[in-house]
Amino acid sequence: MAQGKRISSDIDPGALASIRALGAAARAARTRAGEGQATAAARLGVHVQTVARIEAGEPGVAIGHVLGMLALYGLVAAVAGADAADGTLSANDVNDANDANGASGSPGPTSGP
Repeated sequence: MAQGKRISSDIDPGALASIRALGAAARAARTRAGEGQATAAARLGVHVQTVARIEAGEPGVAIGHVLGMLALYGLVAAVAGADAADGTLSANDVNDANDANGASGSPGPTSGP
């Protein structure tokens, strides 16, 4: 989709890394729960391709879908590091925020659904 490519080119590399970390965390949580993408999609009320796009860390996916999928598996995404001198949010900030909330935000394996 051309729009997704245009969006990607306008996003800071650090932000893209955070989006990918959220997707990896969603995939790891889903697989730990023993669920397939189709089950996650049905629970979230989206098409299975949306779940695949979330897990791939595509930046054009609606933030509500991303946060909704994380919530399905008990993960919380929090804005952290906003007081940093450069105002950036890294993928580690997302993982640290999940760890602080008792949820595992580590990406885990990245191959397979």
